[in-house]
Amino acid sequence: MVDYSTPQIIGNYLFNYPAQLPILDDWGTSSNLWHRRIAIVSTFAFIKQANFEPTLRIGKLLLNDKEDLIHKALGWMLREIYKKNSNVCVAFLQENYAQLPRTTLRYAIERMQEDERLRYLKGVF
Repeated sequence: MVDYSTPQIIGNYLFNYPAQLPILDDWGTSSNLWHRRIAIVSTFAFIKQANFEPTLRIGKLLLNDKEDLIHKALGWMLREIYKKNSNVCVAFLQENYAQLPRTTLRYAIERMQEDERLRYLKGVF
């Protein structure tokens, strides 16, 4: 339910009231797994509007997260950015490649052509 409702409720609220966006930074650094997942998944509302900054900012906070559910959510949001603007996603992946959890990378590159995916898996850009 978190993945379905978060972009619709929290994401849309924050998109309409951007002064409240700093709460994502608080949630992104929370010790609570679900707060961190909500922080990244809520940015889907921004991605739909081609505003990638919140996702990239929260994504950087979550690069070293230990939880697989966070790795998957971050990869999912990066993949959604890739669908809208591949250059933005590619730049983030290249800049943060050394820190990216493998699960995040695999989710993020799902939409790439096979030869490009294979290069990213090897760290060759």
